Amino acid sequence: MNQKRYRRRNTMAFTVLAYFTLIAGVFMFCIGLYNADNLQLNEKGYYIAVMILVAVGAILTQKVTRDNAEDNDIIAEQEQERQMSSNRIPPSTKELS
Repeated sequence: MNQKRYRRRNTMAFTVLAYFTLIAGVFMFCIGLYNADNLQLNEKGYYIAVMILVAVGAILTQKVTRDNAEDNDIIAEQEQERQMSSNRIPPSTKELS
């Protein structure tokens, strides 16, 4: 009757890092667009690097959000099963009449 407890796939640090990567990439891209009067070749390279960072951040954030939602559903289901099993009344013995 010892049930294995489900473990979350993503730690809080990984979740924060995913959101930070997306926000930092978008922020850096906006700063670059604000300062983009005449782009030189090396500045175009920086833009490509920042766009890759934004793409990775978006994909990572999507994965983390989906995994956390699935983990919450699984953990809630396990808690509900655990409560139902603890609230069950043991079968009574037959009374002699």
